[in-house]
Amino acid sequence: MDKLSNLAKFKATCPYLGRTKTSTLRTLCTSASPRFPTVSKLTEKATKCPVMGPALHIRSTQMVAGYASLAGSAEFAKIPEHQGINKPSPADAQKCPHASKALAAARMAEDLVHAKKAKAAKAAAAAKPAAAASASCPFASTSEAKPKAATPGGFDYERFYAEELEKKHQDASYRYFNNINRLAHKFPIAHTGNVKDEVEVWCANDYLGMGNNPVVLETMHRTLDSYGHGAGGTRNIAGNTGMHLALEEELATLHRKPAALVFSSCYVANDATLATLGTKLPGCVYFSDTMNHASMIQGMRHSTAKRVLFKHNDLQDLEMKLAQYPKETPKIIAFESVYSMCGSVGPIKEICDLAEQYGALTFLDEVHAVGLYGPRGAGVAEHLDYEAHKAAGQSGEPIPRSIMDRVDIITGTLGKAYGAVGGYIAGSNDFVDMIRSYASGFIFTTSLPPANMAGARASIAYQKEFNGDRQLKQLNVRDLKSRFVAMDIPVIPGPSHIVPVLVGDPTLTRLASDKLLAKHNVYVQAINYPTVARGEERLRFTVTPGHNVEQIARLSRAVDQTFTELGIKRTSDWRKLGGHAGVGVADAKPVEPIWSDEQLGLTDGTAPAVLHPGQKRFVDPRAVRITREKFNDLLGPYTEPLAQVDALNADLTLAPAPLTAASVTADVSATA
Repeated sequence: MDKLSNLAKFKATCPYLGRTKTSTLRTLCTSASPRFPTVSKLTEKATKCPVMGPALHIRSTQMVAGYASLAGSAEFAKIPEHQGINKPSPADAQKCPHASKALAAARMAEDLVHAKKAKAAKAAAAAKPAAAASASCPFASTSEAKPKAATPGGFDYERFYAEELEKKHQDASYRYFNNINRLAHKFPIAHTGNVKDEVEVWCANDYLGMGNNPVVLETMHRTLDSYGHGAGGTRNIAGNTGMHLALEEELATLHRKPAALVFSSCYVANDATLATLGTKLPGCVYFSDTMNHASMIQGMRHSTAKRVLFKHNDLQDLEMKLAQYPKETPKIIAFESVYSMCGSVGPIKEICDLAEQYGALTFLDEVHAVGLYGPRGAGVAEHLDYEAHKAAGQSGEPIPRSIMDRVDIITGTLGKAYGAVGGYIAGSNDFVDMIRSYASGFIFTTSLPPANMAGARASIAYQKEFNGDRQLKQLNVRDLKSRFVAMDIPVIPGPSHIVPVLVGDPTLTRLASDKLLAKHNVYVQAINYPTVARGEERLRFTVTPGHNVEQIARLSRAVDQTFTELGIKRTSDWRKLGGHAGVGVADAKPVEPIWSDEQLGLTDGTAPAVLHPGQKRFVDPRAVRITREKFNDLLGPYTEPLAQVDALNADLTLAPAPLTAASVTADVSATA
């Protein structure tokens, strides 16, 4: 019931419902009944009323009880006709998003009405209509006894909340949250609110599927048995465990930096670190890429420092603005390696050059790159010197003048490619100690549980030793991108693993997301403003090593069909309009991926084999053994065979049939 539009007529009918605030109705609409999970609390309450009950019965076919989707006909009416979309019939509208839930809610509403109808009719005949309504309506006692009017002369807070929410609904930026429950033994399969309703997940940030890696789960179980659930306090009061310290040492070694510090999330890490630096450095000036993440923007705003914006990845604009300040002025250039919504990659080396020239620190956010790039998974900064880092092995010593060594501050997350939770910073000993000593976001936050820290460390340790997951993910990304391009689906070009598909309209984007979920069991979240600019709304696909070739082919066909049915612009359509958001731009140069054919093993035949239906992902026994050994001091030796690894590898050889560049191309052509 989007914005309670279906209740407008009812409010005029019922003397008690009419007194209830819109904000209260909104809450009841979006809360499921504990007795009837497919029905909202408001629907259940309304069926008890002799006035609202019959009205609800009449309107039951239009009800979507408590589900935030496009199933209501009012939402369909908003689809821009100028984009060539035919408004669906009411029957079609009911089939669209989450159809089974909508119909189940309507049926349940009818059942409730029938159950109460006889009793309500008898009560209505025995008394005056108003009295009967007062006796039966669930709103009667609260509405009459406690009108909840605003204090005379005081600020109407509830009205303010409702008006702010209404703004989000009006500009189509209101966020809807799907109930998605990933299944550990079926990744990338999940179930919705109904445990029997399974869908494929195509937008998770668990990029490598490490959330269900067997050695990670095994380590977390062992830690939970040894140390319990919570950490017991903040880091400086009872919550500084050996698991936290070992994880920070692992992270420092990963980035070849002297020290690292773990936070509750990378949002907090960025916010707390940038706020602290900007407050402490005298006269500090931030130089921030215009597409930086909200956490970085918030941290700079929380400091007292001046913030200067430079155009996205525009080195000339950055240098022009750096040159306006004396070299002795403290300066920090804040930027990202992989920008998550467009897939572009920051010019790390060139920014390091400018930082050295103008006396600035470099603050690099590798959130969407750690685990995914480099021979050890340290990120794009490592990947740019791939062979040097590969040759250096697992030593934590820096490689002088390598790009990763030249970056002063690196931040990353444990909650994406590593499949855990938390964030971190890495840098010099004194820098890390200063942030630990002054950053309130670190000092006053409860420490993350030891089991989570152990799982994150196990994930990092495994990925440092095994490159196959990173390679297989990139092969799958190439596969999906090539299929989309062949189907004229507008992929925003970029060299990274992100696959953003331009839609360009907020309502269409959400409708496409809902249609893919309802009709094709494909879950991909709609990305609208303010995450992306207005007019650049998109679907953001993320492919994992766990997706097989049949799933990728089926997804591409589903997206192609959805674009056709909804009349969404193709690449050729954007080209006719002169291009938009990088799509359909005339004379655009091909974008080379970060991972080369050589690094993927396509030139020498060492690339991992892609998965086919029925096959499970390969788990590397050597990486498992090394990972286990790292926990010997805290958890003791683990000598039992890892049954999960044996089971997962049962249908795979330890040396999977290698892929070549030619075989990948042939496979895409055969299944397109």
